[in-house]
Amino acid sequence: MSSSKSGADWQPACGYKALRARAEVLAQIRRFFVVRGVMEVETPLLCQAAGTDPNLHPFTSKFLQAGQTEGSVLYLQTSPEFAMKRLLASGSGSIYQICKAFRNEECGHHHNPEFTLLEWYRIGFGIDELMDEIEALLAALFHGKRNLPPAKRVSYRQLFKELAGTDPLRASLREFAECAKRHHLAEASAICGEDRNTWLDLLFSHIIQPQLEQGRAYFVYDYPACLPSLARKKPGDESVVERVELFLDGLELGNGYHELADATEQENRFDADLTVRRRAGLPLPPKDRRLLDALAYGLPDCSGVAIGLDRLLMLMTGSDDITQVLAFPVSKC
Repeated sequence: MSSSKSGADWQPACGYKALRARAEVLAQIRRFFVVRGVMEVETPLLCQAAGTDPNLHPFTSKFLQAGQTEGSVLYLQTSPEFAMKRLLASGSGSIYQICKAFRNEECGHHHNPEFTLLEWYRIGFGIDELMDEIEALLAALFHGKRNLPPAKRVSYRQLFKELAGTDPLRASLREFAECAKRHHLAEASAICGEDRNTWLDLLFSHIIQPQLEQGRAYFVYDYPACLPSLARKKPGDESVVERVELFLDGLELGNGYHELADATEQENRFDADLTVRRRAGLPLPPKDRRLLDALAYGLPDCSGVAIGLDRLLMLMTGSDDITQVLAFPVSKC
């Protein structure tokens, strides 16, 4: 029973069919990784540090210990990545986790501020092996439900040239503005200004994603070095980083990297993020010193990816709104 049928606000937002689909997906994922010898782990959702990415806004809370009046700030994690990398550096071997993650200011057809992530890391894998394993997981999850043809693997630059008609690595901001004008994005210049990263994100989401072939998964790899996230630079071509994003039916499902293991470079990226945050008047979360210490100790060569399971369930069940696969979205919790 759902609230749409009963009119009772306490009822779940989705029907039992969606709840059963979620339970089946979680069981299949666990079987998939057991066969491959990947260990399931748990890490804290509430931590003393958070990611510095200017595009992510963590929830904060105050921890009041006995006798304290002010308390200390704790962060609900936007991803379990930092803690999982500490496990990897400690010698855990390949690991995965299914957990809740939290991002403030995200709510809409494809977003809920609390969502379910599948995140995993494979020791010794490069981006190609990671894409192979993601595609194998998709095949297992969609088996008997929907025919997925082989995924298309295409570089960010090639896809940009084909579908937007401009070179994301070499085009000037003026050329980006002309591209936006050709595609009738009248407010693009006002939104993006002189920020190259914002231009790339806007053009990709408004021009490229809507043109991706329906019914086929896409792996878009080799992102511009100005959009590094936590990926390492590509050996022999430092204009790009070894990052891959997964799309299906034009919807972004996952983000993966050949993981950056250089503590100095990681701290430089944290500092660059904090500079952007400072200029934008955003909160300045502390850098995760424990992650930096773990990288300095030695992160094994590995690749990892995070996939949004709520969005995946939307596509598996033919839903057009994330609330249709959540028992209690933010509007009903």
